[in-house]
Amino acid sequence: MRHALQWILSLIFIIQMYAAMAILALFFTPLTLVRRDAAFWAVRTYCRWVRISARFLVGLKSEVRGDVPSDEVIIASKHQSFFDIILLVSVLPRPKFIMKKELKWAPILGWYALKIGCVPVDRGKRGQAIKAMMDGVRKGTTQPGQLIIYPQGTRVAPDARLGYKIGTGLLYDQLGQDCVPAATNVGVFWPRHGILRKPGLAVVEFLPRIRAGKPVPQFMRELESMVEAQSDRLMLEAGFDAAAARAAKGPSAKGRATKGRA
Repeated sequence: MRHALQWILSLIFIIQMYAAMAILALFFTPLTLVRRDAAFWAVRTYCRWVRISARFLVGLKSEVRGDVPSDEVIIASKHQSFFDIILLVSVLPRPKFIMKKELKWAPILGWYALKIGCVPVDRGKRGQAIKAMMDGVRKGTTQPGQLIIYPQGTRVAPDARLGYKIGTGLLYDQLGQDCVPAATNVGVFWPRHGILRKPGLAVVEFLPRIRAGKPVPQFMRELESMVEAQSDRLMLEAGFDAAAARAAKGPSAKGRATKGRA
């Protein structure tokens, strides 16, 4: 009975979440056409609303830990579900993402993503994708902000492992910016698929920054070690032993990820 009620509340939450997106878009779009700052107001307002409504409708509280960067940095974040995007955008002053190219055609979401300076990348071919990513970032250098990239390239389930892609290291090396790693446990409560949203405390945590100038292989090792270890600790804090779950699944746990959006 309790599970059924939680599912119904989750469905109500999802419906109102997308309704709120449409309503806020109607309000903010005229302002956004006049000034770019309004796009940031819109996405931040929306993300804060999702956090508030998640708390009251499904009991999903959320928290952002660590020092929120406000300067020109790369943010390399663990990605488990749409909710970690919500948490990041709700606190960062000028967020912009490396996003897959198809998202720019998404209603409302795609238009606002381009307005805040997100960089669409075609992930079809690795070499071309990296080149397109670098070109896109260079073209966007006149729009300051915090550049968010998901080093694993997609959402990864809490009980899965997926390698870190070299594109993050190339950005770090060629842009010459500090990198702020970010860990999360949101996938424990907001899964990659399905309706159910579980109550609890979802966390995104900004970790100590990795200063610019390190060799790319060293940077990649340090980044993966920091993000994976802290994400596992956050998931354990939430009552999910990710390390034990992966060990129980064996090699089949590796790479359980999806290319979907939400």
